[in-house]
Amino acid sequence: MTAAELLLGVDVGGTTTAAGAVTRAGAVVVERRVSTHRDGPGRAFETIAGLIAAVRAEAGRAGGAIAGVGVGVPGPVDTALGRVGEHVPHVPELAGRALAAELGARFGLPVFVDNDVNALALGEWTFGAGRGARSLVVLAPGTGFGAGIVLDGRLVRGVAGFGGELGHTPVNFDGPPCWCGGRGCLALYASGRGIAEAARARVARHPDAPLLAVAGGDAGAITAPLVFSAAAAGDPVASSVVDEACQALGAILGTVVNGLNPEVVVITGGVAASLAALETRILKAAGQYAFPRALALTRVLIVPGDKATSMRGAAALALYELTTARHTEGQP
Repeated sequence: MTAAELLLGVDVGGTTTAAGAVTRAGAVVVERRVSTHRDGPGRAFETIAGLIAAVRAEAGRAGGAIAGVGVGVPGPVDTALGRVGEHVPHVPELAGRALAAELGARFGLPVFVDNDVNALALGEWTFGAGRGARSLVVLAPGTGFGAGIVLDGRLVRGVAGFGGELGHTPVNFDGPPCWCGGRGCLALYASGRGIAEAARARVARHPDAPLLAVAGGDAGAITAPLVFSAAAAGDPVASSVVDEACQALGAILGTVVNGLNPEVVVITGGVAASLAALETRILKAAGQYAFPRALALTRVLIVPGDKATSMRGAAALALYELTTARHTEGQP
């Protein structure tokens, strides 16, 4: 890859898909975003392909050449085959598709597909908060709760693409059933969906809660940002939900620090903006679970995410795979 070549990163979301041409330094020089299902239900592949074509053409007009394409999808991926797994609830039409091969054949480019948070972890490691570290863990509470792990310079994927699914680590053995089929998972307590659902259940028992009034009397209108806002204003029901989220995040930090001992942990994703003001509480909770020395040597950063960060992550996936391939082939 020469200095003039670019990586093309695609972040596939249930609502919005974004694609960008990214330099080796992590600058997004071309960017486009569209509704994932702009071409109709079940046609996310056409949206992805159309975005790649548009970004490639625009980069080409500016004199840039695309060296490879990285695609982050919201679900497990068998990266050896470039095939999306069977559980992709937000974009179900991609389930089971050999996405890398299909896109590679269409565009004549190397295409790499992985879970979106694995790509995000590579982005933070390559371009972002973990740049220069050998080991990094990304925790990404959004609608769900994703995670990605880079250890000693290698992305941890596991045998079937489930490596890093820390959002479904149990933090309460007696907790309620999780939508993944497990019980007491971290996602139930610290994801956007989990926080909103917990708050809705509690206002049913406390109809006088200010949180319900702020939601216009409609429990279904309660969202995670509304819960954090009400907790900051002193609502005890919302505060109890936020307290559990902080405790659950502390527990997973303890698991990560004790089990993996990374240099850096980045908390990002859609809920991160609300968590930034709670960093002291989260770290205090982590201190109840982590070895003190290990936690003290771990940089824990809360970095609100956005689509540009996700695009850089997908581009970092392409760069990682291209670099790994060159090293495997003995090239400099």
